[in-house]
Amino acid sequence: MASSDGTPRRAPSARARRRATWFAIPGILILLALGSWQVHRLIWKTELNEERLARHQAEAVMLPAAPGDAAEFIWRRVWLEGEFRHEAEMFLAARTFDRRVGYQVITPFERTGGSAVLVNRGWVPLDNKEPETRQTGQVEGRVRLEGTVVPSGKAGWFTPDNEPENNLWFWTDTASLAASAGIPAQPFLVDAGPAPNPGGLPVGGQTKVELRSEHMQYIVIWYALAVSLAVIYAIYMRRGRRTDDEPAE
Repeated sequence: MASSDGTPRRAPSARARRRATWFAIPGILILLALGSWQVHRLIWKTELNEERLARHQAEAVMLPAAPGDAAEFIWRRVWLEGEFRHEAEMFLAARTFDRRVGYQVITPFERTGGSAVLVNRGWVPLDNKEPETRQTGQVEGRVRLEGTVVPSGKAGWFTPDNEPENNLWFWTDTASLAASAGIPAQPFLVDAGPAPNPGGLPVGGQTKVELRSEHMQYIVIWYALAVSLAVIYAIYMRRGRRTDDEPAE
């Protein structure tokens, strides 16, 4: 057998074929295992997103002053009445909306009856961080608010540390946020709904109920790599067997 330039192509020896087997078979199994794990993750995340959406689409209920089991209300739409404490605003940095970077404004909300909760009022541009640049939206007096209960956040691998001393936050550590605002800590906060604020800022409705799922593309990648490796291995081994079958001259 010759290559495209006419020179003889050496067939793989028996030893080379054994080495190829030691590499290819475990490789194929690992790739198949990775693909199957991604299938499992896809099923899990799909079910979780369906559960979250079902809770979020249910009718809004009043959030109790002291929820006995806060987990019952996570991802539920709720309503509550009270007054904002605008002087204690906190700013969640590096948040995007409509392809623009800005902040999300977290404000203590003194509820009618004396309890308090943290409310993420929504997004503002970088130039509107200071309250005086959006004074119309600093609503005063008693208001009725509808929003979604969301759990305390978690820092990612590359998430910077929060800077309470600078009133700059990169993830929603509700215990630290509550301490900074001087209110009792809760394992959740309320994301304000999409109802517009006077003057248009902050922009509410920033809740992301569904988890991002990229598992399908990884399923395709791992299984495609497994098939490709299997095909390459089969062709390689076939060349060796064909040479073995040729009669010696």
